[in-house]
Amino acid sequence: MPAESAIKPSRLHFGLYLWLAGMLGVVTLTIMVIPQQTANAVLPVPLWLVTLVSILQSGLLLAVAVWLGLRLAPKLGLRADAFLAAATGASVVDALRPQWRVGLLGGLAGGVGLFLFAMFTPVVLSEGGQAFSLPLVARVLYGGVTEELLLRWGLMSLLVWLPWRLLQGKTGEPRQAYVWFAILLSAVIFGIGHLPAVAAMLGELTSEVVLFIVGANSVFGVLFGYLFWRYGLEAAIIAHGASHIVSFVMMTLVM
Repeated sequence: MPAESAIKPSRLHFGLYLWLAGMLGVVTLTIMVIPQQTANAVLPVPLWLVTLVSILQSGLLLAVAVWLGLRLAPKLGLRADAFLAAATGASVVDALRPQWRVGLLGGLAGGVGLFLFAMFTPVVLSEGGQAFSLPLVARVLYGGVTEELLLRWGLMSLLVWLPWRLLQGKTGEPRQAYVWFAILLSAVIFGIGHLPAVAAMLGELTSEVVLFIVGANSVFGVLFGYLFWRYGLEAAIIAHGASHIVSFVMMTLVM
């Protein structure tokens, strides 16, 4: 009985830390993006209400992703060691030690990749992006943390669990083929998930823009998914956030 009562608060704290970390990105993105999107629009309700509803919707989706990860990831060998350490009172620094170097290396590679992709951005997308500016802090917090919780911790865990449950009978470690299936599919979904924002920015989507957005983001999704699988969620978070920082610095130096 004492052991069970000790485990339950830890899981609750674990999930709460994950959700709060993701909500920081949600709130940051929402309060920075909605005023830009509605600057020239006549809203039927006050702006604060639109913002609040958007935050609540995103918060609910994030809660589902966190819950999925809590339920499924430990069974599959997928980890978020630093968040778990924070929830259980263990050393967060020790938990991050195996992850931060590879995360930064992944971020360096991702940042260079973002910079190179920017050189080949379709003209219509480049021109549209000039009218819609997403601050670096929003890219790092939402992209680096919230998206990793949604796409890797929640969705990728589910996509690994499904074939492991249905085809492997929940025995042993998931086969590598199942993990790669989850990495690739979650990466493609990651790319597709960027299309609504691009459509809102441009007004329409051409086949060239769709292929570029989905293809480019899928490449980075594979990188972050691999890091999550092999090193832990925090490695993917560090790599994703660092990619935006490295790309921003390179673009600033070039401009």
